[in-house]
Amino acid sequence: MMRAQQRKSWPVSNAPWRHALMILCTFAISTLLTVHCTTADDDSAAYVELPIDEYDREHWAFLPLETVEVPPPANTGWRRNPIDDFIQHELSQRNLHPQPKASRRTLIRRLSFDLTGLPPTPEQIAAFEADARTDAYERLVDRLLDSPRHGERWAQHWLDLARFAETDGFEHDKLRPEAWKYRDWVIAALNEDLPYNEFIRRQIAGDEIDPNDQSARTATRFCLSGPDMPDINLTDERRHTVLNELTSTIGAVFLGLQVGCAQCHDHKYDPISQADFYRLRAIFEPSVSLKKNHSLSTLSESFPTKRTSHLMLRGDFRSPGPELNPGVIRVVSSQTNAYSPQPTQKSAGLRTALADWLVAAENPLTSRVMVNRVWQHHFGVGLSSTPSEFGVMGAEPSHPELLDWLAISFVDQGWSLKSLHRMIVTSATYRQRSRLSEDATEPEQLAWAETRKADPHAELLSRYPRWRLEGEAIRDAMLVASRQINWKSGGPGVRPPLPEELVGTLLPNQWNVTKDPSEHDRRSIYVFARRNLRYPIFEVFDRPSANTSCSSRGTSTTAPQSLHLLNSQFSLNLARSMASSIEEESPTEAQRIEAMFLRALGRSPTKEEWIEAEDFLHASTSAEAEKQAHLCLALFNCNEFVTID
Repeated sequence: MMRAQQRKSWPVSNAPWRHALMILCTFAISTLLTVHCTTADDDSAAYVELPIDEYDREHWAFLPLETVEVPPPANTGWRRNPIDDFIQHELSQRNLHPQPKASRRTLIRRLSFDLTGLPPTPEQIAAFEADARTDAYERLVDRLLDSPRHGERWAQHWLDLARFAETDGFEHDKLRPEAWKYRDWVIAALNEDLPYNEFIRRQIAGDEIDPNDQSARTATRFCLSGPDMPDINLTDERRHTVLNELTSTIGAVFLGLQVGCAQCHDHKYDPISQADFYRLRAIFEPSVSLKKNHSLSTLSESFPTKRTSHLMLRGDFRSPGPELNPGVIRVVSSQTNAYSPQPTQKSAGLRTALADWLVAAENPLTSRVMVNRVWQHHFGVGLSSTPSEFGVMGAEPSHPELLDWLAISFVDQGWSLKSLHRMIVTSATYRQRSRLSEDATEPEQLAWAETRKADPHAELLSRYPRWRLEGEAIRDAMLVASRQINWKSGGPGVRPPLPEELVGTLLPNQWNVTKDPSEHDRRSIYVFARRNLRYPIFEVFDRPSANTSCSSRGTSTTAPQSLHLLNSQFSLNLARSMASSIEEESPTEAQRIEAMFLRALGRSPTKEEWIEAEDFLHASTSAEAEKQAHLCLALFNCNEFVTID
């Protein structure tokens, strides 16, 4: 049950009496709130900002974080930590029961892909299955969290939000030579478990907080990672577009609010005014310095500030309205968490004050939004299914008390993302099996059918929800299985070969293949991120455009996905490499078949699969190496290869 009724609009369209009252109030205070400005069209143009009242603050996302009572544990022996108490309590209300723990083989594959984006090796699977220690699972979690591959995996989730690319976009899509440094900064920050509050502060105000630290300045590239048109003739238009995109991204990523809807008019549903938007934008105006034909880079404040900030009437950069002071979203602010910049000799302190306001204990949104994002990537969907929309039009949390409990715990544990990951993945909820075992008894089958009927999409987490790998993880899994992966970290994005027909659609020199062939097999996060061209396997498997912040990738099922995995030169080359390396290690046909399944699927073949694999190898008239390569290719194309149980 939600703790407060959602508001329906702003003003509320289905409450005429309240709308009328608001109009009367507007007239009464218009002399205080109306600021006149001069425009080319109307010398007396005016803007009136509606006040925020307690009703506006009653939406669930704006309510303060308060201590949540954990439901009493059920006497089933299933639970592992308080997360399970919340989940089991909700299930019991619907007469449902959680599933038993998945097999060790399933769990290591699930954890490895989830925490590092890579499959476990056959040796790692065997070691985990043989580990008789009571804390074997927890040791596995710690090993994966401590791996440098963890940052490479989770950085991609953040780069989706940051609309990261190494080019400008638009027609010319010119190179941003040092954009890759931001990607490397994110990877390092996540590997080091930089507290999330500091992670935010550096990306918004790193240059102000630590002006002598170049990496802190690099972090501010988050703000300017969006698309840009450096060659545009109207600098004012470019500036307006960049600032509006930046402001919209800050609101969506850190607050989970679509503040960008207020660029041209007051938000239709949420209590966010157009003045709210432009006050937030004003915080960044002194720090965005544009030079024609030069790409966006890091934030750099011009101090003292000479330019005044204005609300842009109807969102038109040619129609400056009331002059505004920098500020934050009023409905989220409070007397105990007010925006109060502290100027220094070198800075007005505007962005530092914003960063401090965002991570203040009194701000109810920042921690809620981030724990929801982390939960989303562990279970496929967040506790709220609209991770960047916590406003009225967003989805209410399926487990609101759990969301708040996690948000409070997150802050209490020093904003540690690794601690949050550890708590989630060590829960019994995360360890559940995702499907019925083949040897299930009839009562188990009946109970499973009832659970599927009552919780068809696993929204209540009556079982672990299966999910499909992203294109980056699929490519990395193929590189690992073929033993071709290059573990080199960092540096400018690499450009593996592209199909000729795709190269023909590009301008000259837009994809100069990296000269060193060994670089072509680096992890997917290091593949050059061109804004106007997604690497083919990433595109067919739903990599988002870098033109906007993406909080949740789509999961399509299309013919080009199968065609790419089956017919691309990339897939065939890796299948041949996999077959060749297996042949060197395994002298017999039986050993080679076993090795293929272990590398690709993390398990031995079933009896039926053994027969099919042998029949395939014996029936083919191709050379022995090519037969094995095609069997490897077939395994790459299994649904099981791209799906996590």
